[in-house]
Amino acid sequence: MPARLRIAAPADVTAALERVRGTEPESADLRLLTKHFLAVLEQRAPGHSVEVRVPPYAAVQVIPGVRHTRGTPPAVVETDARTWIALATGELSWADADGQGQVSASGERADLTPYLPLT
Repeated sequence: MPARLRIAAPADVTAALERVRGTEPESADLRLLTKHFLAVLEQRAPGHSVEVRVPPYAAVQVIPGVRHTRGTPPAVVETDARTWIALATGELSWADADGQGQVSASGERADLTPYLPLT
């Protein structure tokens, strides 16, 4: 796993989740949780056919399939940190996020339903 994406300590995740569920989450908590849940996804669905982007915090390539080496990958998922955290924790379903325009997903294998939630 890249050094920038590491599974966080359970106590750190729990504390950050409590703060994020408040009204104004700290950027550090959003960063920690975003990278943590992307690392969990990378561990559970290794591969390079889908790029999951959560700007400005991180991106990861996951899910087995065609590997790309240049340019835009065959499938891209992009969302904001709060939506990603809600998807990862099961507070928001993929279908609801997609239907409400909270995620942008294109290409084959871009539906992350089989991999969510991550908790």
